[in-house]
Amino acid sequence: MDGRWSNKIAHEYKNKYDGYVAGTQYREQAANAMVGVNKDWGYSHVIMDYYHLTPGIAEGERKDDYTYGKYLPWQQIHHYKLVSDNSLYLGDGILKMLVGYQQNRRQEFEESENEPGLDMQLHTLNYDAKYIWPENNGLKIVSGINGMWQKNDNRGEEFLIPSYVLFDAGIFTTASYQVGKYTLSGGVRIDNRHLHSFTLESDEVNFDAFSRNFTSMSGSVGMVYALNNNMNVRLNLARGFRAPNLGELASNGVHEGTQQYLLGNHGLQPEHSWQIDAGWDYTSAMVSAQLQLFANFIDNYIFNTRKGDEERDDCPVYQYIQSNARLLGGEASIDFHPIDRLHFQNSFSYVNSVQLHQPEESKYLPWTPAPRWNSELKYDIVRDGKVFNNTYVAAELECNLKQNHFYALNNTETATPSYTLVNLSAGTDLKFNGKRRMSIFLTANNLFDRAYQSHLSRLKYIGFNEQTGRQGLWNMGRNVGVKMCFYID
Repeated sequence: MDGRWSNKIAHEYKNKYDGYVAGTQYREQAANAMVGVNKDWGYSHVIMDYYHLTPGIAEGERKDDYTYGKYLPWQQIHHYKLVSDNSLYLGDGILKMLVGYQQNRRQEFEESENEPGLDMQLHTLNYDAKYIWPENNGLKIVSGINGMWQKNDNRGEEFLIPSYVLFDAGIFTTASYQVGKYTLSGGVRIDNRHLHSFTLESDEVNFDAFSRNFTSMSGSVGMVYALNNNMNVRLNLARGFRAPNLGELASNGVHEGTQQYLLGNHGLQPEHSWQIDAGWDYTSAMVSAQLQLFANFIDNYIFNTRKGDEERDDCPVYQYIQSNARLLGGEASIDFHPIDRLHFQNSFSYVNSVQLHQPEESKYLPWTPAPRWNSELKYDIVRDGKVFNNTYVAAELECNLKQNHFYALNNTETATPSYTLVNLSAGTDLKFNGKRRMSIFLTANNLFDRAYQSHLSRLKYIGFNEQTGRQGLWNMGRNVGVKMCFYID
């Protein structure tokens, strides 16, 4: 048996250009419980989750003060989850079965605190069953089926997507085989998605009923070769598949989180991709290093683009389209620990994503992260102490380089300048009578109150600040936090 409960409350955040950003306050409650049995035949666990979030909605307004309370417009999300997780020993193999039900209720209050405008209730049933075959001379095989049933109901007077039902089913087999210094792996999967949306007519928007069916096969083959006890190289080739979701197919309304009027596209085709991954890793007593590179070629890549100067409901209009794309990138990381308690970790990531055969203004795909370098110096002050345990201090440098590669057509995106953030953190466990009873964590993010906009921020294009002449909302300034966790047997 296990259980957790948490409660968070935050007022509007602040930065040096906007002051307090209206609509960024929130309240959050979460609870989790697990009961089950563990026996010689396996285990059976039941997991229950509850999540309640009440966030504000940022629409571009700035303030001189802050509040923890909610005010129009705001959202309310109730999320419930019940999962049955089971594992049975069958002969020399293992049968794993998981069934989960989730209900998500999202409401938006704009004109009234009692009657939501947008009110969507999403039901999701997930299922997963797989059999782990007995290992045979280094050969490991897993076979199974999984998928989901989903239904969305619109209960309000405003709409973003239509009501719909969806059913996914997939069957798969994976295998790995170790021989000498080689570990070979591969798998194949067949997926089918059937989606049906319902007719909806209102004074402001109409949704036409339509049905789509998507079927595809995907798979991968890979290899890991141990050069020696400290070094490995990896190579993998995969064929991928992703069906368009209901939002991409049929959106027709304002997305309050981005202040965009989204239009779906009934004619979207599924994405298919070929991806090659190559990697290298090295581990020693003082150094751990990794290098990962990938090349991904995607047919019918789906994204949304701004439709010129067109506006609806005082918001710019964005339409989902698709094109062939190529993504290249990778990540390099190194952890240097000259002594056991000291770690100096560095990582660098880069992605280059383009539309093929396009002019310069529409060459680069939108929402591509900027090149990023992270560096952290961490020192463990106390380990295995009688009262204080796992006590540490850390300093982090987060450097995001300038993003010059952006989707410029119709001002869908703009370039984003570089910025560097400095973060500090510390933490410890407290033990009483030999058991951990409490944990305390201190954080100071953006220590020097740097004003910046992330290239991936959906607030970057919301609201023009007439006082500063700057477009969009800026990210959070200096933020100091204290987190305490209590443990009860």
